Amino acid sequence: MSKYIAAIDQGTTSTRCILFNHQGHIVSVGQKEHEQIYPKPGWVEHDPTEIWKNTLEVIAIARIKASATAADIAAIGITNQRETTVVWNKRTGKPYYNALVWQDTRTSDLVSKYEKEGGLNQFRDITGLPVSTYFSSLKLKWLLENVEGLREDAEKGEAIFGNIDTFLIWHLTGGAHGDGGIHVTDVTNASRTQLMNLRTLQWDREMLAAYNIPEKMLPAIKSSSEIYGHVNNEILPGVPVAGDLGDQHAALVGQTCFEPGMAKNTYGTGCFLVMNTGNELKTSENGLLTTISYKFGNEPVKYALEGSVAVTGALVQWVRDNLGLIKKSEDIEELARSVEDNGGAYFVPAFSGLYAPYWRNDARGIIAGLTRYVNKGHIARAVLEATAYQTVDVVKAMEQDSGIELASLRVDGGMVMNQLLMQFQSDILDTQVVCPAVAETTALGAAYAAGLAVGYWQNLEELKQKWAIAQTWNPNMEAEKREGFYNGWKKAVTKSYGWME
Repeated sequence: MSKYIAAIDQGTTSTRCILFNHQGHIVSVGQKEHEQIYPKPGWVEHDPTEIWKNTLEVIAIARIKASATAADIAAIGITNQRETTVVWNKRTGKPYYNALVWQDTRTSDLVSKYEKEGGLNQFRDITGLPVSTYFSSLKLKWLLENVEGLREDAEKGEAIFGNIDTFLIWHLTGGAHGDGGIHVTDVTNASRTQLMNLRTLQWDREMLAAYNIPEKMLPAIKSSSEIYGHVNNEILPGVPVAGDLGDQHAALVGQTCFEPGMAKNTYGTGCFLVMNTGNELKTSENGLLTTISYKFGNEPVKYALEGSVAVTGALVQWVRDNLGLIKKSEDIEELARSVEDNGGAYFVPAFSGLYAPYWRNDARGIIAGLTRYVNKGHIARAVLEATAYQTVDVVKAMEQDSGIELASLRVDGGMVMNQLLMQFQSDILDTQVVCPAVAETTALGAAYAAGLAVGYWQNLEELKQKWAIAQTWNPNMEAEKREGFYNGWKKAVTKSYGWME
């Protein structure tokens, strides 16, 4: 039996390859950051060619560190930043334009147009999603309307679309060489394009017509765990590509949230809270997204509710890079600990509007409640607390939609290392917060999906037994204090509204 499963974790700021052993433990890691491109305010792009080169590099690094050959690797799973939109030529493999990143807001005029014509929720019943700059559909429409020659090539079937998972699978399985790469995506990534019907799990003709997108461009929709094809290059020749999950769905799988009502929060650039709702598609009344948890092979699809917070870890980076208050991101905790509380200051990081449960495209970032007393320690504390407050907003909405009270919150992502934040999160939620032994749950979820497809792991029960706890935080705050803090936050949020026409 092969020793390892490889997971490619293609994120917003970097690409990683992690090799996992049968225990689900990390054997080796290769990682490389890529450039963030900001051509205009609100525009965020990545160079897909750079991401592909980095992917090859990190696979090589992870392999070399583990002294592993292709024969040692049972399968490869992919997880990716979702909604980020790439269009490339299937004969040359060359992108027509940079990838439009999920954070990109250049389509806000289109959002306004659809809002006037039929309202932001006009497609919710089909896709589970509101009309927003966030999803791939409008990004793809923008590319088709603004990149010369693209629509023509798309109609001919030469220009093809994918999120980053599709782009990487296509390149790994042959790309522009020989018979060409395999053009597929999985149900979780397809559910974030706003072009897939949540019930049929197929591209929806009504959605394609609404956005004027040629169906020929779109990848085939597959399950999250099956063999899509085999690697067709010298880096991992012949290894099955067998798992594909959008990053938040992968983290849900990595956290083994296989039962309805189980939820996880990933603290990364943004925060993504996902609750498994089982076989039941729950329509949100509280500004959450209805989406897919995962689909393993021929098993029935599992649905989810999701609340996305746009700016959490990115706010810490902003304080580091734009304000220069800290040298390294992890310094924020020490600075925040220099004061006892937020000093009455609140930071609402609505840099590109507010996501769930508010969905306010007109909001922009503010710092509220400032007095002469407030110093940089209070600002640092307000920065961390913003992440916790935004999480509470989403949890409250989730509990109302699902009718399930959250018993505990499973957490992962870079910010989980911050003890002050995690304790405050538990306090302000009044709920236990639990961090798993393997913090890289996103990559682990992709590994699990690929491993299940090739029989490296037998079933979900086996995966559940491997889940172990590293640390638990329990609430330790008086109810009155908690309420006071949260009321201050809700007041601050309203002050961020109405900045953009």
